[in-house]
Formats: sequence, C-alpha cells, structure tokens
Amino acid sequence: MKISKILPFIPIIFWLLVLLAMPFIESSLGERPFYISIILSVLIQAWVVLSLLLQSNGVRYTLKVAIIIISISWVIEAIGVYTGLPFGEYSYTHRLKPQLAGVPLLIPFAWLMMLPPSWAVASKLSGQKRGKKFIILSGLAFAVWDLYLDPQMVRWDLWKWEQPGIYYGIPLINFVGWFATSMIITAVTKPSKLPEGMLSLIYVLTWIMEFFGLMIFWELRGPAIFGFIGMGLFIVPAYYLSWKRDR
Repeated sequence: MKISKILPFIPIIFWLLVLLAMPFIESSLGERPFYISIILSVLIQAWVVLSLLLQSNGVRYTLKVAIIIISISWVIEAIGVYTGLPFGEYSYTHRLKPQLAGVPLLIPFAWLMMLPPSWAVASKLSGQKRGKKFIILSGLAFAVWDLYLDPQMVRWDLWKWEQPGIYYGIPLINFVGWFATSMIITAVTKPSKLPEGMLSLIYVLTWIMEFFGLMIFWELRGPAIFGFIGMGLFIVPAYYLSWKRDR
C-alpha cells in the first residue's frame, strides 16, 4: 500500500486513540486531566476535518470554511448565552476556558469538527452539494448528533440550562437552535467541494464511538440509544443511496 493512501488515516487513528483513552483518564487520573482530554478530542477532530479539506481543496477553501464556521457559530452562541435564543436559557461553566463573551473558545471548534461531516452525509442523501434540500438535510444530520452530545456535556458540568428540559435535562428548543444555526452556516458557506468519503467516515466513527462511550462508560443509555437511532437514520440511507447512484 502506498504511503499517500495511509497518510489521511493517521490523524483519524490519533483521534480515535484519544477517544478510547478518555474513560480511563477520567477513572484513573482525575478531573483536570479528563477535561484536558475533552479539549484535546475536540481540537484533534477539528484538525482531522481541516486536514481532509486541505488535502482535497487547498488552503484558500479550507480557510474560508474554517473562518465562516468558527465566526458564525461563536456569534450565535454568544447571542444564545445573553438572550436565551436560539438554544434556550443556558450558560457555560468555568470548566472550559478561556472564554469570550461567555462562550468558551473551544465551542466553535466543536461546530467545525462535525458540520463538514454532516455536509458529506447530506450530500450522499441528496446527491447534491447545494440547494434547499441539501441545507435542510445538513442541519438535521448535524442536530441529531446533539442527541448524544448535550446529555453528555451536562453530565460533565460543561454547560447547564436555567430550566432543564424533557430530553434528559435538555429543552427541545436547543435542538431547534442547532438545526437553525447549522442551516445558516451551511447556506453561507455553500460547500461545493467535499472529500465526501472521508468526511462521512468521520460521521460514522463519531456515531459508533459515542454510542459505546455513552452506553458502556458514561451510563447514559437513553441518550446512547436515541443518538444511535437518530444518526443511524441518516447514515444507513445515505450510504444506500450513494451506493445505488454509483451502480
């Protein structure tokens, strides 16, 4: 096998190793190293996504995508912290620092690490990389990931809502906010060039890793099941339709 074919998988393997280590870091090394591992996992996954975009589309396109996602997500998160819209009344705790306008600087990188993979899945589903159908599917594919994420982050005391909601403490407006925000970012970015195969692999690996992490290690079995079903409803038809089109 050529080295050039192996290189794209090296950062992915590094990212997976960090995810696999997190439960053991929490149980063996304590709180501070565990929160550092959370930060590392987000930054490494964002690095993986950026490296895939860079390899396929070059510096200019990658910078454009990164700047749009980071800037818009931070602005909307800051608005959300101060107004309660569009995610509900919530706040970030002191555990994620540094913060700017009440928003940890890490948070926009969480949007960056999963929105392009959601675009790849939406592209497989729709057969398009632009248009209303693609934008809506991208927003939905991104929002269902939060069925895993938010209960997990609340359990780790990274953020909290003033009035806990019906989905394991998460208000339903939060999911509407995720859906709307991801559609806005997608519409502004207009992602016409995607390394679809590798980015959709990131989405699938996140689906699998989150399920086993929540089910086995974090004891969040309800969110594990709902997140698995939610993301699975996009992954299975996306790969089926993509396979059917390629026949």
